[in-house]
Amino acid sequence: MTATPLPTETATDTPADAATGAIDAVATAAAPAPSPSPSPEPAVKAAEGIKEVVAEKGGTAAGVVETLDEIAIDLGSFHVSLWDAIVFLSVLVGIYLVAFFLSRFARRLLRRLTRFDETQRLLAEKLITIAVWAIAILLGIDILGIDLTALAVFSGAFGLAIGFGLQKTFGNLIAGIILLMDRSIKPGDVIAIADQAGNSTFGQIRKIGIRAVSLTTRDQKEYLIPNENLMVNQVENWSYSSRNVRVQVPVGVSYNCDLEVAEKLMLEAARGATRVLTSPPPTVWLDAYGDSSVNFIIHCWINDPEEGVGNVKSDVLKRLWKLFADNDVEIPFPQRDINLRDNAQFQQLVAAISQRLEKPDPRED
Repeated sequence: MTATPLPTETATDTPADAATGAIDAVATAAAPAPSPSPSPEPAVKAAEGIKEVVAEKGGTAAGVVETLDEIAIDLGSFHVSLWDAIVFLSVLVGIYLVAFFLSRFARRLLRRLTRFDETQRLLAEKLITIAVWAIAILLGIDILGIDLTALAVFSGAFGLAIGFGLQKTFGNLIAGIILLMDRSIKPGDVIAIADQAGNSTFGQIRKIGIRAVSLTTRDQKEYLIPNENLMVNQVENWSYSSRNVRVQVPVGVSYNCDLEVAEKLMLEAARGATRVLTSPPPTVWLDAYGDSSVNFIIHCWINDPEEGVGNVKSDVLKRLWKLFADNDVEIPFPQRDINLRDNAQFQQLVAAISQRLEKPDPRED
């Protein structure tokens, strides 16, 4: 008798199992592949480029650079290392030296190749210096590869603080450029400027700097006056359109002297002074009838106000003193008339003085 084999069960998928498998396959295909975490960006791109060049050559230098680069900290998405700091400082020093010597060379070349006057040359030097430093700063930013958008977080507050802090500095810079452009104030001018307290300062301008004007007085004191003050305050420029300056010398003579002779002697003294000009010639004006004297004013002209005016007055008065003495012209002293009232006390005083005068002196015996 032959045994009939039992039928085997075949594994069949139900519709629910098939649907579940399809969903799993789609989810697996749609899931993104895991990506590695982004590495921090170098803070100074120039340092990264130099490191790659040194690494290609190898040697001890490559090892030193690698060691310096390992000493680092991560600030957000930036990787700041000791090597970055060294490269950053080196580029700053290099840019500063290049800009400094290039600006000096440009100023010297400008002096040799141009025929500008002192004011035009000074203005050109300032503009060239500003242009050189601006190009140097932009070049340094490009070499270092600094991304200025990284400063967007605090650039607003930082720029505002810089604006308030350097407001006066930029104001004086612009004021100095305007003064040089309109040539109202230039090196060599003799000016008198008053401060807020009303005190006047007289001297010659030696230099117009970025921030202030250097004013040297006759006693060799040097005042640094901000450029803005020359734009705002009233300034007396003694050499703006002409260097001729009139000096006034007051003189008083007695009522008893010949006024025509005294006037001639005053003109002679003014003409004999060393710095007084012959054209325009000196003149003498009768100013007033004073309490004790007839007052004159000698007007004389000079064209070198930077040498001062006090010494001109002194020279004229010294010469006039000798001329008055030689021609018997009197320089009067103050005169006063005293009126004494007559009363009992006054009579007693007069009597006492008379008795004292009439009393014989015992020493004469």
